[in-house]
Amino acid sequence: MTQEPGTQRELGERRLPMVLAVVAVGGLVLIVPEEFRLSNVLHYAYCLLLVVMLVVLIIGDPGRIDKDQRWLRIVSGALIALITVLTVLSAGRLVLGILQEAAFATPAQLLIIGGSIWTINVIAFALWYWHLDSGGPAARARAELTTQPAFIFPEQGIPSLVAQGWYPKFVDYLALSFNTALAFSPTDVAAIRHWPKLCMILESLISLILVALVLARAVNVL
Repeated sequence: MTQEPGTQRELGERRLPMVLAVVAVGGLVLIVPEEFRLSNVLHYAYCLLLVVMLVVLIIGDPGRIDKDQRWLRIVSGALIALITVLTVLSAGRLVLGILQEAAFATPAQLLIIGGSIWTINVIAFALWYWHLDSGGPAARARAELTTQPAFIFPEQGIPSLVAQGWYPKFVDYLALSFNTALAFSPTDVAAIRHWPKLCMILESLISLILVALVLARAVNVL
């Protein structure tokens, strides 16, 4: 899909929101209590790897995201996959610990761990939606979509109220992911392809399991 004649596109979106999201993941990983880590070495190695991959992306496409290069897409996908693996392992470890009645010092400790994993889950899915929709952020910025759009945002139906050539950016996908995890619904955004629908089902399911089990166990710890 190419840009229509006479339609001026916005510049590539800034990388800062995506960078802050990945940094937040690293910060949330670090606040997990030591007794609930797989190992301290793996814990810090994971955070270091996140930083290295993020720096590679920033150097390869600094400032605004507008370079549609295959290696950048691969690194970006690998970074998101790494965060996703952390989400799955952390959620599984927490759920297993709750079911096996692992000891938690206080309800606050359990809520911190559960809240951290829930937030990482939101960020991971937001990154996937952002990375895959319409071929990625660079393709959307250049109006050279390599795949069909997966979502319809309300802004696309009110062109008179948004900037000319508007397209969804990371914050839009973060809001979509947050709503899906919290309300178990994409709210005002419509998914129009199979893969985002399946992803939202999975995200909602992970969120529901975390919220239900964490809150139930926190009450028992009181």
